[in-house]
Amino acid sequence: MPTVEVADLKDGDFLLDVREDDEWQAGHAEGALHIPISDFVARYGELTEAAPQDGRVHVICRSGGRSAQVAMYLVQQGVDAVNVDGGMQVWAAAGRPVVTDEGQPGFVL
Repeated sequence: MPTVEVADLKDGDFLLDVREDDEWQAGHAEGALHIPISDFVARYGELTEAAPQDGRVHVICRSGGRSAQVAMYLVQQGVDAVNVDGGMQVWAAAGRPVVTDEGQPGFVL
């Protein structure tokens, strides 16, 4: 499974958050696309519309388990996808911003 470290992510990298709605609402990376893993197959078209055509999809969840499953599925579909190792827990611990939908400071649930 291809993985990347949070420290390797750059501003502007395409980020797909597959956590559930309550986790997303508590706090997420600004600019991430949110498609919960429970809805992922049904909402796959939203990803193909939003993702950069020749770019990489960085998949993130709370700690890396769910995102690894989605990243593996995407790779099987021919998408350049990688799992973000450690997920939002490492993201927040690294001092990366976590925000709510209103742009206020959030937290990782």
